[in-house]
Amino acid sequence: MTSSPLLLPRAPAPAPAPAVREEVRRQVGLAAPLVACSLLQYSLQVVSVMFAGHLGELSLSAASVASSFANVTGFNVLMGMGSALDTLCGQSYGAKQYDMLGTHVQRAMFVLMLTSVPLAFALVFTGQILLAAGQNPEISYEAGLYAQVLIPGLFAYGLLQCLTKFLQAQNIVHPLVVCSGVTLIFHILLCWFLVQNLGLGNRGAALAISISYWFNVILLAVYVKLSEAGRRSWHGWSWEVLKDVNMYLRLAVPSTFMTCLEYWAFEMVVLLAEDRTRNALMPYSTQNFLQADDFCYIQHFCSKTRLVTCLNTMWMVYTIPSGLSSAISIRVSNELGARNPKAAHLSILISGIICLTEGLLVVIITVFVRDVWGYLYSNEEEVVKYVSTMMPILATSNFMDGIQCTLSGAARGCGWQKVCSFINLCAYYAIGIPAAVIFAFVMKIGGKGLWMGIICAMSVQILALLVMILRTNWDNEAEIAQARIRVQESDGSIASA
Repeated sequence: MTSSPLLLPRAPAPAPAPAVREEVRRQVGLAAPLVACSLLQYSLQVVSVMFAGHLGELSLSAASVASSFANVTGFNVLMGMGSALDTLCGQSYGAKQYDMLGTHVQRAMFVLMLTSVPLAFALVFTGQILLAAGQNPEISYEAGLYAQVLIPGLFAYGLLQCLTKFLQAQNIVHPLVVCSGVTLIFHILLCWFLVQNLGLGNRGAALAISISYWFNVILLAVYVKLSEAGRRSWHGWSWEVLKDVNMYLRLAVPSTFMTCLEYWAFEMVVLLAEDRTRNALMPYSTQNFLQADDFCYIQHFCSKTRLVTCLNTMWMVYTIPSGLSSAISIRVSNELGARNPKAAHLSILISGIICLTEGLLVVIITVFVRDVWGYLYSNEEEVVKYVSTMMPILATSNFMDGIQCTLSGAARGCGWQKVCSFINLCAYYAIGIPAAVIFAFVMKIGGKGLWMGIICAMSVQILALLVMILRTNWDNEAEIAQARIRVQESDGSIASA
């Protein structure tokens, strides 16, 4: 939690040019592989949805809805729980407390595996939950089957988060890219074999995700076992670390809320779009489709699919600022752990410049490919045209995402997850979602209005994080990091005694 003074601290002296060049080199060296790693890992779900999409509109809708539901109720929760390691492992590595890295990761693995059990039950009943929420029965049934096959992958994803954070904190990023790249190639071949060759359809696409996640975990586990970083920081399993699980939870729970409150808000856009579609169209069913109301049925699928396609596109592009966010989190946590507050402050300034540059490039590319991007998800002309009209708004959203990701990454490096969770709650649920409802339904702007509400939320989020960072005394933050490390070291010595 940050210790913001009442008055603004004095502006630091300008950093010398060599320090700036060195910081740029470090951040680019971290960010580029992390962006690639983030994109490759997320592409597993995208590839499966694409394979499902070419089976038909029903398959695409079911796979998209199931993926969104699984992300909301499972994968995003595990991502949030694991992001506590950004602070704990990053600061411990900066302080050269290498033994604590393995201890933190073991605690995280235990917590995430335990958390995966109730999350798996939610996936078991996905079909029933979607049906109770008013979803189309055919989509609900197919989505339920898809989500159930994702359950083994849920447990693998938790372990994947722990191993990834363990290596990231030590500035080991290139092996992550290699393992993720090999996994993606394996996943594409596996999707082709299960979906096209064996004819398993949607279930084959979901099964490929689960298998690929476990394949990635095995690759990283082998690397950790054989690498110098693993030998230095991992000294075998110890049940003693379970005595201090509460220490991990005190940071992991706010980390989860910080992450999930933002992700859930984006997924609510799909639910609002579904409500809009249901209110705008007549009742539909498979029987009606086969008889007379085929236009209404197809229109329902297209309206739902095009919004989900936009959301999947946004999350895919989001992997770029997500990688930048991980890079700044590593740099800030390492420097605060090493008691270098000026270097931590400089790293935030440099990351801001990098994220703005990246954001402008993404905007240009997004607008350039707007007329063809929809064909990756569907052959329906209505879906393709709708995606084309939405791409400029998505470009604006992605540009702002880059800024907030950088600020959020710095916050995680400092351990401000609790404060950030309150910021996200207010930004998205007190301002963003209500604004989306007003734009979409009151002002009747439609799907564009939903995204405009999200942009409003991100504006508030960015402003709050920016004010918090500008008012922070970095010398105090370095002392807070040292105090946290001393407590961890003390608890570790007690546990091993």
